[in-house]
This record gives sequence, structure tokens and C-alpha cells, in this order.
Amino acid sequence: MSTQVPETETEAETEAEPAGESHQERRMADKAARREYRESEKKAEAELRAAEESVHLKVFRYDPEVEDKQEPRFDDFYVPYTKGMTVLDALMYARDHYDSSLTFRHSCRQAVCGSDAMFVNGRQRLCCKTQLSEMAEPVRIEPLPHQDVVKDLVVDMEHFYDQMHAVEPYFQSEDVPTEEQRQSRENREKIKMSTRCIWCGACMSSCNIAAGDNEYLGPAAINKAYRFYMDEREDEEELKEHRLRILEQEHGVWRCQTQFSCTEVCPKDIPLTEHIQELKREAVKNNLKFW
Repeated sequence: MSTQVPETETEAETEAEPAGESHQERRMADKAARREYRESEKKAEAELRAAEESVHLKVFRYDPEVEDKQEPRFDDFYVPYTKGMTVLDALMYARDHYDSSLTFRHSCRQAVCGSDAMFVNGRQRLCCKTQLSEMAEPVRIEPLPHQDVVKDLVVDMEHFYDQMHAVEPYFQSEDVPTEEQRQSRENREKIKMSTRCIWCGACMSSCNIAAGDNEYLGPAAINKAYRFYMDEREDEEELKEHRLRILEQEHGVWRCQTQFSCTEVCPKDIPLTEHIQELKREAVKNNLKFW
């Protein structure tokens, strides 16, 4: 979820009154909204003065649709601190009390949806999982690097999703199962960590190879391919070779330079680099058949 800047009325829209709402009613509604916002701001100032501690945020701002905001900058916010407060909590407070145009994504607030990955104090992090008590001030919050910025802290994720779908992340057996497909405990344990990916994009943002090669599948997509390639329930040899062909391409597993940056920033502690190396070994073994 992200906040939206209200659209400005066009001349045509101003001339044509919407059915059931007069110009005077809209003016009154806008006036009430401004009054409510001023009251909220005053309340925030009072809470800040009363708080024992406050946190200094430096937040990246950019809005290509507003002329005087097209130049990237950092805005300062001072938020009253409470025990257990996360970076996301602080951003929501700043948006709700100081600047309603501050834009960022968030949803579940429980480190499950992956929507609020940002660059906090020089590292990719999930804001809902990051405790302010562990951050040095000022807490510098920026959008994920190596991604096009849409507005403020929101980046365009379309390319990331395209790479994820490129590895065909689904079972592909030609025969529809007629009975339960059982999985051994050992196999489940092997792929367990790879299934925890929440598509946050932190690993892709941290990868220097992905930053310089727009066609590189990236650690998240390769990890997703690992999850299906290693699953014993998809046991057709032809399908496994098909997955390897996707991963063996020029911009696949061989582009990884084993820097471990993706593993270090993964909020779910998935051993991404290890999974990539294991798929490299599988590709080598597949190409070393002597019969």
C-alpha cells in the first residue's frame, strides 16, 4: 500500500460539476481535511515534546509529477520514540502527522509480504522488521538501489517480477496427478529455506552483477528455480533438463561471482549463494555424461 498524491483538477473537471456534489461541498470537504491535518500536526508536535526520546529520520524524497519536487532531496522528520518501534512505524507516523504525500509501500507489517524493503542506513532491510533501537541516527531511509524510483521510497518492481516468472516457478508435469504426491522429510528439509522467499527484491538490489547486467536472472529468481528443480515430486528428467537450460543461459547461474551480498541482506536468511552454487554443480554434472 502506498499513499497517493491527490490528482489536480483539470479545467474541464472544474467546469463540469460531478453529480450529487457541488463546488461548495467540495470546498468545504477540502477545508475540513486541511483542518484535520493541522490538528494532527499539532498533536504530533505535542507528543514529540512530551516524549522521553525522539528519532531523527532523513527520508529520500522525489516526485516526478510535481515540478518543485523533481529534484531528489532528503527531508528531516523527528518522530517520538516508543519501545519496539520499527522503521516502518516511524515512516507511518511521519506520513500521518507531518506530510501526507510521503509515499512508500507496506502491507502485512509482519515480514511476510515483502513490500516494504528499503535501503536503511546503507543496507537493504525490511522496514517492518528493523528496530529503530538498533539504528544509528539520523536513520537514513532510501529506495532500493539499482531500481527505477517511481516516487519517494517506491521503486518499479516490474523487471524483478519478470525475472522471477522467467524461471517458470511452478510444477510442470504433463500428467495430471491422480493421487497424493508425497514428499520425503529429507527432501522437504532440503528445499525448506528456498520456499521462504517473500519476493521483496532486497537480494536483487544488493547484487552488483544484477546492477550491471539487466538480463541476469538474479538471486531471487534462481532460488525460486532451485526450489522446483530440487523438489523430488517433479521427477521427469526432461523437465529437469528444461529447467537447467533456463539456468545455464549466458545470464543465468554462471554470472554469479559468489559475493554473498544477496545472502547477507536476505530478511529470511535464505542461503541464496549456496543454492546458486549447487545449481552450477548440477549443470556441470548434467553436461558431463559419458554415455
